[in-house]
Amino acid sequence: MIDRYAELHREFRWHVPADFNIAEVCCARWARDTPEAIAIRHEHEEGRQANHTYRDLQREANRLSNALKRLGVARGDRVAIVMPQRFETAVAHIALYQLGAVAMPLSMLFGPEALEYRLNDSDARIALVDESGIANLREARPACPALRTVIAVGGAQGQGDLDWTAACERERATFAAVRTACDDAAVLIYTSGTTGPPKGALIPHRALIGNLSGFVASQNWFPQDDAVFWSPADWAWTGGLMDALLPTLYFGRPIVGYQGRFSPETAFGLMERHRVTHTFLFPTALKAMMKAVPAPRDRYALRLRAIMSAGEAVGDAVFAWCQQALAVPVNEMFGQTEMNYIVGNSHAQWPARPGSMGRPYPGHRVAVIDDAGQECPRGTPGDVALHRRDIHGDPDPIFFLGYWKNEAATRAKFTDDPTDSWCRTGDMAVMDADGYLWYHGRSDDVFKAAGYRIGPSEIENCLVKHAAVANAAVVPKPDAERGAVVKAFVVLAPGFAGTPALVEVLQRHVRGKLAPYEYPKEIEFIDALPMTTTGKVQRRVLRLQEEARAAAQR
Repeated sequence: MIDRYAELHREFRWHVPADFNIAEVCCARWARDTPEAIAIRHEHEEGRQANHTYRDLQREANRLSNALKRLGVARGDRVAIVMPQRFETAVAHIALYQLGAVAMPLSMLFGPEALEYRLNDSDARIALVDESGIANLREARPACPALRTVIAVGGAQGQGDLDWTAACERERATFAAVRTACDDAAVLIYTSGTTGPPKGALIPHRALIGNLSGFVASQNWFPQDDAVFWSPADWAWTGGLMDALLPTLYFGRPIVGYQGRFSPETAFGLMERHRVTHTFLFPTALKAMMKAVPAPRDRYALRLRAIMSAGEAVGDAVFAWCQQALAVPVNEMFGQTEMNYIVGNSHAQWPARPGSMGRPYPGHRVAVIDDAGQECPRGTPGDVALHRRDIHGDPDPIFFLGYWKNEAATRAKFTDDPTDSWCRTGDMAVMDADGYLWYHGRSDDVFKAAGYRIGPSEIENCLVKHAAVANAAVVPKPDAERGAVVKAFVVLAPGFAGTPALVEVLQRHVRGKLAPYEYPKEIEFIDALPMTTTGKVQRRVLRLQEEARAAAQR
């Protein structure tokens, strides 16, 4: 195949206007130019379906903007969105961006404790929540003094301070959007860390522009006239918001919003019914689909042209299955919340190498650097890093503004010069002679399990709050199906015995307070955790122990 990578990377230039607003480029311009074009195709797992045009999206966003303004929401205010893939979620984002406010998407899977921390840390004044998250939000609310108003959506109406339908019905369907600079904050997304609580990454409006070259490339030159996008990725996460919802709307194409649980058969059925052409599927989802439906084209009329995958390595078996069974080679992608969509593949323009993370997407200057911030020789492991400026010396628009109320963590993310520096991803890799990156693992203790990014400290803190737990450490345990599962090593408090019954109690304890994917699938009771001389837990010792155990069982 022809390799156009060098040409594309050399000729690409960023064009970032001084004034820029996500709501304008993702909705308002399409509501003016192609008002009857479908924006959201919503389907509920119970069978309900509805199509919403860009005109619908803009009108409802205008009504919500007016309602929120009436409640006192102003430029820079954080508003929580605790909802799944539904029309109102897209409406909320557009409404907040054109208000100049900051959208704070929160997973409907978050338990009361996870919600409480993020609501308090962000000083969120308003929360928009549907039936999937209302119970946990109501439980968290007494400990969130800044949260003044809960707007209930859908099946949650009647359980908040204000119902979405009533609040919006009395408002005008027109709204004068505020003027925002490209550097103004648009989104606050919390990302887990290993030391201390989760950190809020503040994302500017311009970051959407920074995502586009990777999105277009990984989706094999999206869009085409009949393009339809779908991904099971939750719109509350960077993967669902910046890799699916917003870039699809930016190009004025329809995205399918499915409100229900994922299953391989559901995924194939959705793609067939909605004539999906482009998708983002986690490796875990692809593995499940491969096992459940080995020959999908024998059962489903699929129209896929591109598959992007991220979160963990796809692996040779899944890569081959996508190429053979789906007739679409998968494009792996790498990025993180702070600077998303920076490395990956585009088999339409350059050859993918199975197992590789890919190459830096056009517009991004990526290198592997050492502890001193110097580029490593090719073939030498180091920290994957993105430079603030591209190969032409222009600022890369993809960068986050910083961690919310955490200047020290922001400074630590970069090498010395604040305007001409490298930003470390915390992921270790090797770059080969042709510029392909090969993943080596995390440089800290964050890990991924079944596609979810797991920060151990939040789980450890939750465990320690139980009376039976004196101390705890959380590490990944290798798992053939999911890449890794969450394992906790627990030191018991005096008077407690490590029984199977206690394991179940502690698992329920975590599951009830955090997200379901965070609870430890396995708990091992030990007398003491390995510690450094300064009193820090050596998670690396436990992680290596688990890797050795897994290797011995193969």
